[in-house]
Amino acid sequence: MVEEDAAHNFLCMTNPKPKIIVRKHIYVGWLIAALCVITMLSSPAQAVPSFARQTGKPCSQCHTVAYGPALTAYGRQFKLNGYVWGDAETVIPPVALMVQGGFTHTSKDQVSPPADHFATNDNLSVDQVSLFYGGRITKSVGAFVQVTYSGEDRITTWDNLDVRFAHSTTVGNTAVVFGVSVNNNPTVQDLWNSTPAWSYPYITSGVAPAPAAAPVIAGGLGQLVLGATAYAMVGDHLYLEAGGYRGLSDHWLRNVGLGPDDNLHVDGVSPYWRAAWQMDLGEQYVSAGVFGLDTKLHPDPTSPATDRFNDIGFDVTYQFVNATGHALSADFTVIHEKQSLDATFAGGGSASSTDHLNTVGFDLTYAYQQTYVASVGLFNTNGSTDMGLYAPDPGDGSLSGSPDSRGYIVQLEYVPFGKLDSFARPWLNLRLGLQYTGYQRFNGAGANYDGFGRSASDNNTLFGFFWFAL
Repeated sequence: MVEEDAAHNFLCMTNPKPKIIVRKHIYVGWLIAALCVITMLSSPAQAVPSFARQTGKPCSQCHTVAYGPALTAYGRQFKLNGYVWGDAETVIPPVALMVQGGFTHTSKDQVSPPADHFATNDNLSVDQVSLFYGGRITKSVGAFVQVTYSGEDRITTWDNLDVRFAHSTTVGNTAVVFGVSVNNNPTVQDLWNSTPAWSYPYITSGVAPAPAAAPVIAGGLGQLVLGATAYAMVGDHLYLEAGGYRGLSDHWLRNVGLGPDDNLHVDGVSPYWRAAWQMDLGEQYVSAGVFGLDTKLHPDPTSPATDRFNDIGFDVTYQFVNATGHALSADFTVIHEKQSLDATFAGGGSASSTDHLNTVGFDLTYAYQQTYVASVGLFNTNGSTDMGLYAPDPGDGSLSGSPDSRGYIVQLEYVPFGKLDSFARPWLNLRLGLQYTGYQRFNGAGANYDGFGRSASDNNTLFGFFWFAL
């Protein structure tokens, strides 16, 4: 399964994820032209400011930790309304630059180098360099567009894309915001960081070992599809969204830096849906929701047989922010995936035609004055044992045909320019952090299993990182 890269977002909206194998060229001019067609603009887009400059407000107005993906109530409204709020004037184009990287150490050397030009341990890396366009295009249309260079693969490709039309109205005495999002990654358009595209830990090492199994909705289609969803926020409480995605042709994939080998051969339209309820209680905020994706893929494009992945998720978000600079946020997510593997089973690639996969994630973050940040995350993946689908591999610790992985993340960060009165805002943004990931299970291997000389805990990772945005 192809998964999306750990790099996402821009100046004030960034988030990393699993990695795509891509090719070397991207036609940025072609992409911008395509966006104009998609949004049916009648004239060229004007050079408008990026998000922070456009609104005239600091990044912390939209984000709970100086900058990064976790949104405040204002940030969710800004995205909901199509990235068009604000009237600050500037001649600077609406672009931004982001760089992520650091030093990665694993408890035991990896069996083979994680990428060309890297060692089996103790690697310094620039994991990604991203260029963003973000802001208003017309009065009702805004965009978030990312192009990323991968330091591990040494290639450039398109990354997350979200072009939105939004409009506000009233129905009786009830305020309604409705709109359409054209995007290339299910959940990238979502307002909450409890869904996969923007979920914790927001930054990860590009050269660290990572669990192999994940639901399709957790990055499996990222940058390999294009879709549209219609959404509405009713009374600032009830959020509803529905739409669908189609796979990109080989020609489209080449134009955005990918190629035929990356094509998942999506069958027809993959429906996506989302519903959530939110309550803003002053210093406190809470939301709860459900979401889902139904996808059919052709493992063998010459055969009509398909594999079907039906994903259903439940999520909760809690936030507390007060005027003295204390902020607390928590997210909880459960995803169940039902797998009907008719095509893979017929081809001998799985031991059963019906499998399942479950993931559970929880994270808690505390920040003081947008400068000092501590967070912890728990994750668990379990599913059907399948000796065909999850074949034993001494290289990654998968020794039982099991997709099971379980562990925790502890992270400390310092944001030197995070305070509201910092001279560097919003132009210069920097996060320095130390992240430790520990595994009790890893691709089926237990913490103390010594078969082939590798256990789950051998993949424990210490990652000292920098996260720079300009």
